[in-house]
Amino acid sequence: MDKDIFCKIINGEVAGNKIVMEEDSWIAMNDIHPSAPVHVLIIPKRHIDGILATETSDVELMGTLLLAVKKVAEKMGLKENGFRLVINQGEYGGQVVQHLHIHLLGGKKLGVKIVHDQN
Repeated sequence: MDKDIFCKIINGEVAGNKIVMEEDSWIAMNDIHPSAPVHVLIIPKRHIDGILATETSDVELMGTLLLAVKKVAEKMGLKENGFRLVINQGEYGGQVVQHLHIHLLGGKKLGVKIVHDQN
């Protein structure tokens, strides 16, 4: 299997977008196609295809990623006004890179669009 772009960035094979923070098990970097003034990706360093590929043994890592969200949100000045988290899964969910990652979005009031099935 070819390495995905996040694995290549983590391994230092290619340069990533601006690194915001990094710890032993995760890295956070600005998204190259931001959807908000603040759009940071929080990525586990260990490759996991997506949220559906997690196992019970990943519970500690998943908790660490959520605590990483808190650290990055505080660093990016999102604590007071709030933010949104998104984890895309699969083609229909909008997952472009097959490596689990959390989108942290903020820096403006984010709208809510409710779509109702017309069937």
